[in-house]
Amino acid sequence: MGRTAHNPERPEDEESATDAVFSSLLEDTAEELYESAPCGYLSTLMDGTIARINTTLLDWLGLTREQVVGRRRFTDLLTIGGKLYHETHFAPLLRMQGKISEIALELKAPGGGRLPVLVTSSVKNSGDGEPMLIRTTLFDARQRRAYEGELLRERQVAEEARRQAEADRERLREALVVLQQSLLPADLPAVPGMEAASYYHTASVDRLGGDFYDLFPLDDKRWAFFLGDVCGKGPQAAAVTSLTRYTLRAAALHDPDPIAALSTLNTVLHQRFTGGDPRYCTAIFGVMEPDPDTGTVAVRLASGGHPPALVVRADGRADYLPTPGGLLIGVLPAPHFTAAETTLGPGDSLLLYTDGLTEARVGENRELYGEDALRTFTAGLARGGTHELITALTGLLDGFGEGLDDDTALLALGVPSIPVAREHDLT
Repeated sequence: MGRTAHNPERPEDEESATDAVFSSLLEDTAEELYESAPCGYLSTLMDGTIARINTTLLDWLGLTREQVVGRRRFTDLLTIGGKLYHETHFAPLLRMQGKISEIALELKAPGGGRLPVLVTSSVKNSGDGEPMLIRTTLFDARQRRAYEGELLRERQVAEEARRQAEADRERLREALVVLQQSLLPADLPAVPGMEAASYYHTASVDRLGGDFYDLFPLDDKRWAFFLGDVCGKGPQAAAVTSLTRYTLRAAALHDPDPIAALSTLNTVLHQRFTGGDPRYCTAIFGVMEPDPDTGTVAVRLASGGHPPALVVRADGRADYLPTPGGLLIGVLPAPHFTAAETTLGPGDSLLLYTDGLTEARVGENRELYGEDALRTFTAGLARGGTHELITALTGLLDGFGEGLDDDTALLALGVPSIPVAREHDLT
C-alpha cells in the first residue's frame, strides 16, 4: 500500500504519522487477522465437520483447537434448540441458496451457559461447481439480545399498562352506566287507561348526562310526570339530576300543581347552587287525570325553559303545546312559569323530549334538525301508539350518527286507540 501523489497541503509530520499507522497494519499477517478477528470464523466440510476455526471462536466456546478440528461438527457447538433450527431451516436454505445471512442461533458457552450469535454462512464451490466446504462467520449478539430483551420488557410493560387502562376505563363505563340508570326509572309504571314509553340515548359512555324523566302516581286518579335537562355533564350534573328528581317528586306529593312544583324546584336549586358555580335546568312537569267514563285524559303541565311538548293526534295532526314565558329553573329567585292544558283522546299521544333531538346536526350543511322537522316526522305516528312513536324516534336518532352529540331523553304518554277494558267489563 502506498500513496500515489504527494499532497502539498498536508504537513510533513501528519503524513509521517499516517505512514507509521499504515506500516503497523502491514505488519499483521492474514493469519493473525483471521485468528484475532473480533468475530468467530469457521470452515466446515459439507457434512458439517469442522476443518478450521479461529482463536476468537475457541475462546467463546472455552475449547481448544484439538478438541474441535476434525472431531466435532458445527451443530455440536449449538444448543438443542439451535440444532433443531439448523437441521430444519438453516441447512436446507443454505443448500438451496448457497448463502444465508444473519441467522440468530445460540452456542453452548462454558459452564453450561448460552452465547447468542448471528450466523452468516456461504458455500465454496470447486472449479466444476461442486460444493467443497462451508465458510461461516459468527458475531457476538449478547448486547443485541440484551437490547431486544429490554425492548420486549418495555413493550410488555406498555401492553400491561394499556390493558390496565382499558380495564379501568371499562370499570368506569360500567359504574357510569349503573349511576346513569339510577337517575332514571327502571320501568315506567302501568297507568290505567293509558300507555307510556320512554327512551334514553347516551351520547358518550364516558360522561354522565343530565337528562331525566319520571312517571309516578299521586293518588288513585292522578299521575304526575316530568322530563328535563340539567346543564353540564359529569358527576356534578348527576348530583343536580338526582336532587331535581327527588325534589319534584316530593313537591308533587305536597302540591301537585305544575307551577307550584317547578317553583319549589327553583327555590331549592337557587338556594343550593349560588355563588361561583350556579346550577340550573330545564323541565316540564305535568299531571294527568284519566276519565274512565269518556276514555280521555286531562293533562295540565308547566314548563321552565324547556322545549314545548308535542301533541300527536289520532287523526294525523301534530301540534306543540306552547308554554310561553317559562324561564330556566334555578337562575332567578322568583321566575314566572306558565301552565297549559290539553285533553288526550283515544289514539292521541303527548311527546316530551330534550333538546338533543331538535339540536342534532343533519345534512351536508350540518343544520339543526329543528322543531318543524320533528312535528312533520311525528304526524301520523300516533295511530300505532306510544311504543311505535318511541320506536320511530329511536330510529331517527340512530340515523343522525355523529350529528347527535348530546344526550336525549324521550317520554311518550298516550291513550290507546282501542280502549283498555275495565275490570267490571271482564266479569
